[in-house]
Amino acid sequence: MAKAYTPGLKVSSRTTHLAHRILPIAGDVKASLGDVVDADTIVAETFMDGDITPLNVANLIAAQPGDLPELMLKKEGDRVEKDEPIARSKGMFGMFKSECKSPASGVLEAISKATGQIMIRGESIPVQVKAHLPGRVVEVLPEEGVVVENDVALIQGIFGVGGETSGTLVMACDSHDQGLDANAIDESMAGQIVVGGARMTADAIRKAQQAGVAAIVSGGIDDSDLKAILGYDLGVAITGSEKIGLTLIVTEGFGEISMARRTYDLLASNAGRPASVNGATQIRAGVMRPEILIPLDPESEEGDSSQSSTDSGVLAIGTPIRVIRDPYFGSIGTVAALPEAPQVLGSGSKSRVLDVSLESGEVVTVPRANVELIEA
Repeated sequence: MAKAYTPGLKVSSRTTHLAHRILPIAGDVKASLGDVVDADTIVAETFMDGDITPLNVANLIAAQPGDLPELMLKKEGDRVEKDEPIARSKGMFGMFKSECKSPASGVLEAISKATGQIMIRGESIPVQVKAHLPGRVVEVLPEEGVVVENDVALIQGIFGVGGETSGTLVMACDSHDQGLDANAIDESMAGQIVVGGARMTADAIRKAQQAGVAAIVSGGIDDSDLKAILGYDLGVAITGSEKIGLTLIVTEGFGEISMARRTYDLLASNAGRPASVNGATQIRAGVMRPEILIPLDPESEEGDSSQSSTDSGVLAIGTPIRVIRDPYFGSIGTVAALPEAPQVLGSGSKSRVLDVSLESGEVVTVPRANVELIEA
């Protein structure tokens, strides 16, 4: 049987997922091997150095830089509080002394006789890593973090903004091709992950922000709506740090595009369950997709952990795929044929192609580079 290879998104009703929860710098691991953790369990913690506040004390008290150490009321390594006197000039005949107060709280890190400056290191900044995925700790990485394992329903999206969050899945649309507008959002969705169908509108996102929704997952979004929500054009290759009050995940693409029926059905079948989502997306080297993780009972028989009979990335007859270029952009179907010989395209160029049987029943021919695998 003919085969080809192409990148793809995973949509699986059951798979074993390993979440690597790693600190950015060395720190303390709070969880132990075998611990059962919740999404909000802190599994590792560290402290980053605080900000530096420079201050030219010599200028402020009209002293020579070389005289500064003997005029300081605090030594290097001493704790200082904001507005606390830290230096005092000798004055004239013991009078008319000038005093300098600390502009910030922290530790006096350096006193320079060359420049007359001091450096105050601000409060350490705590950095905590949560489990994100409920499950069991299966590996502890000393001073780094842990690996959490669980059986999940896994859905990868095309694009997302916003970071990690969790909540209960709630369906806001009745079908995979119904748009998500403001009328579908209400106050009862606070803290939940709202699942739409087709395009999510800017009005729906704003209402979700006001209601305290944790995340929205839908088929598409218009780039003008995304700009209106962010306040700027998103031109970076990495997302996830946006501070908009909620996480947005698009499963199919930009524009008036419906969620794949298979994806919608999987989310609908898990409505009412807790889920963890992450909108972080990286589209260059080290590709990272936004994800929805729905923990499953390890002892249940929900889903099918062996539904994929092909190797990851392999295109074969019957493989589910998504077309990612016009004129069939966003269409879902299966591979109907994989012709060996390159064919002449409408542009006049030659390319390897495949035949796709769309959900409508129509069979179309598209370049192999224009499709993305929907991995089980």
